[in-house]
Amino acid sequence: MAAASYDCIVIGSGPGGYVAAIRAAQLGRRTAVVERDRVGGRCLNYACIPAKSVLRTADLLDEVHDAGQYGLRVGGVELDYPTVQSRRGKVVATLTSGVASLFKKGGIELITGDASLTAGGDVSVDGEVLSAGTVILATGSVGRAIPGVSFGGRIIGTEEAWALPALPARLAVVGAGASGAEIASGFARLGSEVLLLEALDRVLPSEDGDISRLVERGFRRQGVAVQTGTSVADVEETSSGVSLSHGSERVEVEHLVIATGRVADVDGLGLSDAGVELGEGGLVKVDGAQRTTREGIYAIGDLVAGPALAHKASDEGIIAVEDAAGLETHPLVHVDIPRATFCTPNVGSFGLTEAEAREAGYDVVVGKVPYGAVGGGIVYGDRTGLVKLVGESRYGELLGGHIVGSRATELIQELVNVRALEGGFAEVGRIVHGHPTLSEAVMEAGRATDGWLIHG
Repeated sequence: MAAASYDCIVIGSGPGGYVAAIRAAQLGRRTAVVERDRVGGRCLNYACIPAKSVLRTADLLDEVHDAGQYGLRVGGVELDYPTVQSRRGKVVATLTSGVASLFKKGGIELITGDASLTAGGDVSVDGEVLSAGTVILATGSVGRAIPGVSFGGRIIGTEEAWALPALPARLAVVGAGASGAEIASGFARLGSEVLLLEALDRVLPSEDGDISRLVERGFRRQGVAVQTGTSVADVEETSSGVSLSHGSERVEVEHLVIATGRVADVDGLGLSDAGVELGEGGLVKVDGAQRTTREGIYAIGDLVAGPALAHKASDEGIIAVEDAAGLETHPLVHVDIPRATFCTPNVGSFGLTEAEAREAGYDVVVGKVPYGAVGGGIVYGDRTGLVKLVGESRYGELLGGHIVGSRATELIQELVNVRALEGGFAEVGRIVHGHPTLSEAVMEAGRATDGWLIHG
């Protein structure tokens, strides 16, 4: 007999799990969340939030260094890295305590322990069986090492990088995707010597080519040593750091950060016992409502196909809970989910790149506008940013939007909204934008795509 009974049990309390739990409680479900570590999961405690906290310091330091251009003389600036880390901890504590408060407000029971599924579709927590009408799997992902290398000591993952107690003098980062790019840009601007290694031919290889080129240019200005088309070999931990080879060179660094991707955290969940099947890449098979192959069990976030993004997991959690409650839901369109990289320069994007659109057979039209073409870019000191829209000529459809530069992670949302409301690039160009703002560059990119650029 089960020790307790719930309408909904969520395994994992990251942005997918805790949002799912809150939505379930709103719908009148008796809900419990099982978490083996800390409320908020990896995103709030170790990854997304800590990263942005440290990156905010790097951004402020940039502004101080540039203050002379604006008529401000600032002297004696120095980095207090222990305070940077202390603030990171405070930011994390504020957000995670907020989640815990939301659980209390919603009457959601938080259970600490290791959870697994039973053959009957219930949940076992450290040997105690809990009955569940619905189970949401939201355990996220874990870092993936490179062949022949294991995590440990001075060979660390991205989560450990943001929590380093002292600023490293020299750091190597393997993988120039979003996580690796943020670490390289952040630590270089804080004063570390950074080597960024990428096996593919450019940084941020999943972004549009024009965007990647501008990001790499920005990295080099920050002093990041970028090596693309380069593999890492002969990694050895030494008494004072890590020695490694790339190309024909051998270097030694204080820490080697591996940021080459993640894998679904499914070990110990008892998926096979419960009849939950895995698919390609070790991801859990789900349909458009996040239902697994076992009735009553759903999976969301990094466990399933699609971009490994916190906001994607949150939406999937809502979809899963609402489907379980008998409400009408709609599957996410993965390509239209906004992507945000908080390196400097910022990158925000959604949809198809120009290359992807051409490969898909569209009659492609492109509009590109630099930030420097509008007043906001000049006033606020970013003339090098770029807005690029990818559309198709026949129906004026907006296929993708790609922005690099200040506030790109905020500016991209407008294009996502236009797409969601079934607008096209012509509508972007006709919507009145405030002046002088960086968002005018988005408007001008819409006009450029439509063939009537004003400022440029």
